[in-house]
Amino acid sequence: MSQAAYDAIGEGYARRRRADPRLAAAIHAVLGDARSVINVGAGAGSYEPADKQVLAVEPSALMIGQRPRGAAPCVQASAERLPFATAASDAVMAVLTIHHWSDWRAGLREMRRVARRRVVLLTFDAEVSDFWLMRDYFPELIALDRQIMPKLTDLAAELGAFAASPAPIPHDCIDGFLGAYWRRPDVYLDPVARRSMSSFARVNGEEGLKRLKADLEDGSWRARYAHLLELSALDVGYRLLVWDFA
Repeated sequence: MSQAAYDAIGEGYARRRRADPRLAAAIHAVLGDARSVINVGAGAGSYEPADKQVLAVEPSALMIGQRPRGAAPCVQASAERLPFATAASDAVMAVLTIHHWSDWRAGLREMRRVARRRVVLLTFDAEVSDFWLMRDYFPELIALDRQIMPKLTDLAAELGAFAASPAPIPHDCIDGFLGAYWRRPDVYLDPVARRSMSSFARVNGEEGLKRLKADLEDGSWRARYAHLLELSALDVGYRLLVWDFA
């Protein structure tokens, strides 16, 4: 997705795309004892650890303008050309952003170049996901993700072996990305909520929305997915990857 397109859909991200504390804790844990962190594709500033020296990188002026008062300093630049010296930071992180880069391989190489010790990436594994939203209502979304989301095997081929762990999504996740509402399906019918999910800006989802609305109204969705209502978190395909180079 181009910077201009992201500027168009990014309005209101700061309200819908707030850091979920449980995901933030998982990211903080894998950053470990890094004292300095560069956040690539930083958006409005979610998930930046408050106890570390953070520099943010974001290409979209609209997103930079939504960063809250007191957020880490942010430079307008792309992942593919990070404006930092080699080994400039202990760790470099990127959260749900790699699919927006024009050249993810170049972006990963840049992250590796400026990281002294560690690279942390939160991404989506479209190859293993069986998320009901995509499977039953929006197959065009999983087809899209399989095009734009780098495979984990390709990430390893580019940057070497990594440690991977699932990132289960809490049922009451406050960060409004695509998988956040797996137990609150009615939210996907809200056009304001969908505007904070970049995937919906790339597809025509009208047919899927009609089917989902009908299934919610007649009870079909609940009958099919009653078991989900008992879960506090669900693995829908998000993965936290860590490369260590020390």
